Amino acid sequence: MCGLAGFAGFKALAHEPGRIARVMADAIRHRGPDDSGTWIDTNAEIALAHRRLSIVDLSPAGHQPMPSASGRFVIVFNGEIYNHREMRARLEQEGRTIAWRGTSDTEVLLEAAAAWGLRVALECAVGMFALALFDREKRHLYLARDRLGEKPLYHGRVGGSFVFGSELKALAQHPEWIGELDRDAVAMFMDTGNVPAPHSIYLGIRKLRPGTFLTLDLATDAETTETYWDARSVASAGLAHPFAGTADEAVDRTEALLKSSIAGQIIADVPLGAFLSGGIDSSTVVALMQSQSARPVRTFSIGFHVEGYDEAQHAKAVARHLGTEHTELYVSETDALAVIPKLPEIYCEPFADASQIPTFLLSKLARQQVTVSLSGDGGDELFGGYSRHAFARRYWPALKRLPGAARRGIASTITHVSPAAWDKAMNPLFALLPKTKRPPRFGEQLHKAASIAGAADDDTLYRALTTRWPDCGRPVPHTHDLPRASALGSADTIRNMMFQDLTGYLPDDVLAKVDRAAMAVSLETRVPMLDHRLVEFSWSLPDSYLSRGGKSKWPLRHLLAKYVPRDLIERPKSGFAVPIGTWLRGELRDWAEGLLSEARLENDGLLDAALVRRLWSDHLSGRKNAQYALWNVLMLNAWLDETGGARVQRVSADRDHVA
Repeated sequence: MCGLAGFAGFKALAHEPGRIARVMADAIRHRGPDDSGTWIDTNAEIALAHRRLSIVDLSPAGHQPMPSASGRFVIVFNGEIYNHREMRARLEQEGRTIAWRGTSDTEVLLEAAAAWGLRVALECAVGMFALALFDREKRHLYLARDRLGEKPLYHGRVGGSFVFGSELKALAQHPEWIGELDRDAVAMFMDTGNVPAPHSIYLGIRKLRPGTFLTLDLATDAETTETYWDARSVASAGLAHPFAGTADEAVDRTEALLKSSIAGQIIADVPLGAFLSGGIDSSTVVALMQSQSARPVRTFSIGFHVEGYDEAQHAKAVARHLGTEHTELYVSETDALAVIPKLPEIYCEPFADASQIPTFLLSKLARQQVTVSLSGDGGDELFGGYSRHAFARRYWPALKRLPGAARRGIASTITHVSPAAWDKAMNPLFALLPKTKRPPRFGEQLHKAASIAGAADDDTLYRALTTRWPDCGRPVPHTHDLPRASALGSADTIRNMMFQDLTGYLPDDVLAKVDRAAMAVSLETRVPMLDHRLVEFSWSLPDSYLSRGGKSKWPLRHLLAKYVPRDLIERPKSGFAVPIGTWLRGELRDWAEGLLSEARLENDGLLDAALVRRLWSDHLSGRKNAQYALWNVLMLNAWLDETGGARVQRVSADRDHVA
């Protein structure tokens, strides 16, 4: 894993371009502490810079920026190409006379792009990556991102330069950087807890979408963006041509594809391990890793001494059964809270998924022993495992047949009682059930179920189930270029939601969270579930194969049962969570109060101060659990403090609140 940065156009700059490029790259040194380099073409006015985390071919032959054998192309690359050996063999079989310098995947991708063109090289590559490639002959700069969005890439205009980089902090080192806050991006953040692609928190700076590449013609300054892998086409093709085999055959095919993916991803020239939570997804990945390994796989988990938030005991049981070399760490509340001041620096734009805290702690733990760690992310998106899928499957067919007035009445009745009161009322009944059958945080889940009652279509249904911000009469803007559940155009509500998860929530939240947390400690993470061939297959599975007998993710559950006894993994889904709501009423209260003060909110002018204060009061009193909305506000304001609150003053003079 690495970090890249650069810019095109420096005629008007007073500073030396090589120095600027080095400073940009050094701002993301954590992504690549092992080596660095810059490459400058003063005639074309382009600078490329790189920070390297050595994973494959640790020798100087893997140094970047890397010129092609012909000298025509130069690349800076972040990521891994898992099938680079096969691509190299194909090049050699075609009779390409390439004087190979080493065995790195970067060199193979570079020579493939030189031989076949970038589009064909990207279509052939299996991996995760972001890259910048410069064609010295055509004077074309190309930026590309992997199919699912595992690796980030920002780009935009700063003064007279076109800038790009793995993180915003690299772009911010350009001498003409201003960093003007985008109020619409703030509004979208308040709704989702992240800034969704193609937007960034700054005006004029964008994220490259997954599965696309951008071409900048330096001669004309024209930009074009092309798609080389289209999630909508993949999903539509899968639905149009469903898998014709039996359910057991679907499990066998899933196993074969996932085994193949893992076989490619356990290749590294440095120590490698895996995150293990004890849930379905990570346990499946570890089980298949161990089945292909001659020695115990190194696995890692963290635990909390808080009932309902500790999965370490489950991970330990799975690790013991599989025979892995397991490391667990129970972290105290103090350990977890100490991470919070670091979050604005780790996440270079506002980010408010509270599982960012345990993800960072887990990455830090793993990095003490390994340089690469596999994770189980992606299983919920591919096989319909989120609680919102279960909610929609269970309640939506009946609810949408009811008149709107009846739906609103049901919702009003449920929400009239606080989540805490629902829990208190139902706990005696739940005490009669086995622990594995007790629904976690029942009151919160019931309130979420009520939120879908008024939905008019799949888009509003999805937003009702995922929004973090209350409806306060100021709708959060949703621009036309954001993914929508309805964009798939399916009559199947669950599939529409899964498409939104795949193209929105997965890259903008899940993958961004893992990338930034792991890269902050120079740990490479790999996600076997997101091999595009497995993604394509998953969309061909009928819904009856995804959910069977009231169980979600049936193919993965059935597959895992071949390796791990069902009683070790069959339990309610809890996610990778921390008790933020409790902490805000306790240890974090003073810190939060400073960021939520009425004077502060009024001065910034971004949020409705009265609404925020009401949410804070309701949360402290226990009348309402507003932890998600409040965490959004706290992460926004903490980020503003970290990056300089003056940015707020440079936004439009229109002082209407964005949320």
